[in-house]
Order: sequence, then structure tokens, then C-alpha cells
Amino acid sequence: MEQDAFQILEYEKITEMLAERAGSMLGKRKARALLPSSDYEEVETRMAETAEAASVLASAMPPLGGIYDLCAILKRAGLGAVLELEDLSAVKNTMYAMRNVKYFFRDLETEAPVLKEWAHGMEILGQLERTLGNSIDEHGAIREDASVELRRIRRQLKSSQGRIKEHMSGILHAAEKQKYFQDAIVTVRDDRYVIPVKQEYRAHFPGVVHDRSATGATLFIEPLAVVELNNDVKQLMLAEQQEIQRIMRRLSEEIRKNGAILTENCERLGRIDFTFAKAKLAKDMRAERPVFNTEGRTELHAARHPLIPADRVVPIDMRIGAPNRMLLITGPNTGGKTVSMKTVGLLVLMAQSGCYLPTAAGSEIAVYQNIYADIGDEQSIEQSLSTFSAHMTHIVRILDQVESGDLLLLDELGAGTDPEEGAALAMSILERLLTVRATTIATTHYSELKTFAYRQDGIENACVEFDVQTLQPTYRLRIGMPGASNAFAISQRLGLSESLILRAEQLIKADHAQFEQVIHQLETEKLLYEQRNADIAERQRRVTQLEQKLEAMKEALARTKGEYIRKAKEQSAAMIRRARRESEAVIKELKDQFDDQGIKKRQQAIADARARLDAALEKANPGIMAQKGIGTPIDLKTIVEGDAVYIKKLDQKGVVTSVHGKELTVQVGGIHTKVKASGCTFIRHAAAEKPKAAAREKRQTTAFLQKTKEAHREIDIRGMMVDEAEATLGKFIDDAVMAGLSKILIIHGKGTGALRKGVQAYLKHHRNVLRYAFADMTDGGTGATIVDLK
Repeated sequence: MEQDAFQILEYEKITEMLAERAGSMLGKRKARALLPSSDYEEVETRMAETAEAASVLASAMPPLGGIYDLCAILKRAGLGAVLELEDLSAVKNTMYAMRNVKYFFRDLETEAPVLKEWAHGMEILGQLERTLGNSIDEHGAIREDASVELRRIRRQLKSSQGRIKEHMSGILHAAEKQKYFQDAIVTVRDDRYVIPVKQEYRAHFPGVVHDRSATGATLFIEPLAVVELNNDVKQLMLAEQQEIQRIMRRLSEEIRKNGAILTENCERLGRIDFTFAKAKLAKDMRAERPVFNTEGRTELHAARHPLIPADRVVPIDMRIGAPNRMLLITGPNTGGKTVSMKTVGLLVLMAQSGCYLPTAAGSEIAVYQNIYADIGDEQSIEQSLSTFSAHMTHIVRILDQVESGDLLLLDELGAGTDPEEGAALAMSILERLLTVRATTIATTHYSELKTFAYRQDGIENACVEFDVQTLQPTYRLRIGMPGASNAFAISQRLGLSESLILRAEQLIKADHAQFEQVIHQLETEKLLYEQRNADIAERQRRVTQLEQKLEAMKEALARTKGEYIRKAKEQSAAMIRRARRESEAVIKELKDQFDDQGIKKRQQAIADARARLDAALEKANPGIMAQKGIGTPIDLKTIVEGDAVYIKKLDQKGVVTSVHGKELTVQVGGIHTKVKASGCTFIRHAAAEKPKAAAREKRQTTAFLQKTKEAHREIDIRGMMVDEAEATLGKFIDDAVMAGLSKILIIHGKGTGALRKGVQAYLKHHRNVLRYAFADMTDGGTGATIVDLK
């Protein structure tokens, strides 16, 4: 991309803002070296990395402290140099940071695959890290136990220094020598312990003079008694330095061997630090992630210039690229035309660098191949031809290079020369750019260009607002209509006489005046349109709220309906249970009616019981059975015996045994009942669906009726064994119960009495036997037993 555009748009200030938010020199160097990319895939990758960092930053911050730039250090180590202590300490601290960062992303729960892959790829050199930690303390000095030899030397050194101090202390505290000393202290000169002695007592204090004070009144003398001890200390100090050098040489060699791994780790740390710097900048700017496209379409919502303070910047909306690739911005000076253009250019550079944009959410931006900018200072009447020449030279260079897919920012195109010639040149340049299909944003004051934009396809007018009443710009950008210069209104507000303004209005060309009038009218109409549009939006919002409220009411009604249905089902189930209990009572009463009464009485009792049962069922399930929709209405012309029907009141299926006009006799289980045809529904023809089953049911019914008809009141079991008699009696009693008999007579004879005892023992535990006793003398006396059935 053109470097001039970076300087004009002040892109380096963005990179410096990133560098300020980086925690290490590695990250700062990457931030300052950041350049926009024109490759769509790379731009998407950069933005995805920033998005991951922003996601992580929302909940945690990686431990990026203590990271040093090891490039120069590793380079010196690679050349075989012995690293200084501060260099070794920097390597140790950076390796500690590597471990912390790696473990941070290892334990991170937030989804961040790219950042985790970077951290995972860092190789932890545990042995080298432990060696450096065992050799260098937290203050950056060599530890006393860095080696066995160093520990021995330092112990001897401390012992020798202790003996010297002890000897010197004896000299200082000798009473006869107190007058010799300027100060009763021990000091060091050239790594040797000395005593400050007054000049006049030099002859009385034997020793080696190492220094004198600035006035010459004090001599720093090493007593002869400690010369050898000082020599020992000096030798030990030299030995200590040699051992330290040996240790540093060994550590430097270890670092050299692992130089490639450390370099790669530093590169990964720098990338992580730099990526989080972008996330921090996005957070500080309250920026949003833009959506990229390859169609050359840019739509920015509430875009703010990142270099203008947040309390002063005015957000703008910008739309360009679809379908118009050229935007012509007009309006008065200081109205914000140049700032709007710079905002777009700088945000494009930031986006293609992988930075979030200070815009509203949902902003969309194209990826441009190159960005060209020709933006100068605000124009004035003092412009000279040289200024015009400089701008034209730059534009000529741009025209030689520009292609489709590039973004051009042209400020005050054609200014600085004769207005008519400048306007004509500007129109020809814009036509050329339209042919090239380059995305262009241009500013101008020329009315001819406003008209040109109206009649030329691919160009859209835009303007910056200006409040004539206050003579202040609003800095808002309006797309779709040109702006007026407002020169007369501004001059009048500033105090220019009305006569001069009227004369100026007479001198201006009629078409220009008419054009300015049209512009004012368009501005007024657009304000009305925007107000109406806002009213419509408010109404749509209220309608949406009402729809949401209606939907909530529907959901509440559905829940209430379901609750009512559930309660109704529970009540229905309770009623059915109560009906069943009443049915059991009816059945019991029905059994009690099966005695030796006549057939008519039995039928009447059965009918009464059935009526009570139907009433109970009707009360328990009012209207429920009829709603089930089982079967179809009965056709009396086609209904025949054996057809299956559904009885609504009983909620039971049965088989038609006979048809009597509009009434049917239906068998339900072992019971026959008469019902109206309208109270039943047809299910199926017996002959078509289940002929065998119908025949079997008919045979069973016939057998039951025959058995009932032929049932006897007495049985003769004389001559049978007890077991055989019990089996025969069981069947006989069951048939008697089914036939409705209440008393039976069992003839067992007198004989030995064994059969009689066995029969009565059997009757004692039979479920259907109410009581039993010997028969009357007329019926057999003790040779027979009469039984009352339940």
C-alpha cells in the first residue's frame, strides 16, 4: 500500500496506541511494525485472533509480565559471547513467563483455539530454567551456592574480611592511638581496608597510603599489620570473579545451545502479547468486530474517528460501494468533510490490520487492495499554483497506479486553480475513476460537480450539515443529497451588510441560485422524511411490542386451557371411580334379585338396575363419550344381527342381537340391553370383519341361555367318592348361581356318613354358599343337604 496514505491518515498513531497497550518489548515491536494486509484470508485470520483475545480478556488476563526482548541477547550468545548478569537474568525471567503463559492457556476454559495452539507450541526448557534459577537470584546476582567452588571462595572471603575487621577494630579502639584518627571508622580503597588518619600523624602510624582527602588533611592508610590479610582478600576476590565468569560462560553456552527454541518461544510470546494489545485497544475504544466482504461494499454505522476524544467526536454513518462506488461530499468549510473521509480511510486501515473498529455493531467493510489519499490542509484564497501543482502531481501518480478494488480519498478535488477549469478537471478525473471502478470518496465546493453527480450513474451525493442559525457545523454526514455552501447566510450572520449580500445574490448566476434553492428544499424535505420515518419506526416498535404481548397472552391462555383440561380429566376420573362403586352396588343388588321369582320379576329387576347404572354413568361422564367420535351413525336399513356397535352412554362395544324399529337389542358381554339406534354408532359388519368371532360369541350366548334354561335345583351324588363329589358340586353350584337360583338340594345318602361329612366340609368353605342344613324329612332328611346360595 502507498506509504503516503499511512502518513496522511495518521496510521502510525494507531500503531503507537497498540504499542502502549503491549506489556513487553516483543509486543511493542510487533505493534509498531504492524501494516494492513490486502489479502482477504489473512485479514479474516487477524480479526479472528483479535476476537479470541477479546473473548479471553472479558474474563481473565494472561500473565504477560516479566517478558524481555531476547533477540539481541540470543544473537550475542549465538556468536559465543559470555552474557552479562542482567542478560542471564532477563533470560531466566522470560522463561518463567513462558511457563506461566503456557499453563494459563492450558487451564483456560474459554474457547480460544489459535491462542491455545500458540501457547501449546512453546517448549518449556525445564533443565535450563532450573540451572538459571539455581545460579541467579531474584535480584539478578550470582547465588552463593551457584557452584561448590564459589561457595568455598566466598566462605574464605567472609572469614578473611572478618579477621581484617577484627584487627582494624582493635587498632581503632586503642586508647593511645585515638588522636591519630580523623574518624574512628574502617573504609575501603581499591578493594583494600584502610583507616582515615590525620596528616600530621602520618609518621606515627606505619602503613601504606592508598588515598588522601580533597583538602589533604586526611590520609587513608592501610596498616602494615593487615597488608597480608588484605592481599588474601584481594586474591579471593579475584578467584571469586574468575569463578563467576566461569559460571556465566557455562550458562551462556547452555543458552546458545537452546537459542533456536528460545527464539521461537519469544516469537510466540510476542504474538500473544501483541494480540492482547489489540483486544485492549478494542475494549478501551468500545469497538466492535466488523464483517468483511469481497464485493467492495462498506457500510459503517455510528463510526467514530479513533483519534478524536470520545466526548468530542460525532459519529457518522457511511455507505459506499453498492451500487455506487463513488461518494461526492459537499458542504461548507470546517463542516467535517475531511474528518469524515479520514475516518473511513483510517478505519479501513485498522480493519485490514486486524483491529476492532469504533463503530456500532453490524458494520460491514470491504477489503481493499490499496488505499490512496490526497488530503491537504483546509483550502483558502491564499493557495498558490504551486499547491495546485503538488496536488495534481500526486493525483497523476495515483491515476497511473489505481485499479479496481482500490480505495481513493480525494480532498477538494480540482481546487487551487480557476474554478471552471478546476471543476472540468475534477469531472474528467472522476469519469476516469468510474471507468476503472475504483471506490472513491471526494470532497468539493464546486456546484458543477454536484450536478455532475446527479446525472452520472455510479456517483452519490453527500453533505455535511451546518446550522445556519448558530453558524456551527453539526459534523453529521447525510448521504443522498448535496450540501450548500451557505456563504451568504454565514456572511450575513458575521455582520456583512445586507446591501452587499443582495448585490452578490444579483451577481450570482441564476442557475446556481436556483440550484442552491433546490438544495435547501431537498434538505427541508429530507428532514421531514426522516421525522416521518422516525414516527413509522416508533409505530413499528409499538406494533412489535403489542404482537409480543399478544403472543404472551396466547401462551398464558394455552397454559390455562391445559390446566383446565387437566383438572377436568381429574374430576372425570373421580366421577368414573364413584360410578364404578355405584355399579358394584347395582350388580350386588342385581344378584340378590336372582332367586326363585318369576321371569318377569327378574327382568324388571334387571331393567331397574340397568337404568340406575345408566343414570350413574351418565352423571359420571356427561357428554364425554359422545365426543370421542367412535364409529359412524347407524343406518337402520343396513344394520343386521351380529353387527358391532358402540353404545355412547355405556362407553362399551356390543353385538346387535335383534332390531326392533328404532331400537336395538345389544349384547354387552353376558348382558342384553335395549338402546335407541340414535344412542349408538356403527363399528363394523360381523360378516365382513369377524364372522368367526361373531359366531363364537353367538354360540357362547346361546349356550349360556340354554344353560340358564335347563338348570336344576337338586343333584344326586350318591355312590361318588368325596373328591369326585367335590368336583361335581363345584360345577353344579356355579351353574346354579349363573341361573339365578337361591336354593339347591344335594342328595348324598346316609350310608357310613363319610360322603355327607365331606360334602358339608366342602360347602363350609365355598365362596357362593351362604348357609346349609339337613333337608326336611319330606326331602330326604339326613340323607340330603339343602343349601342357600349367595
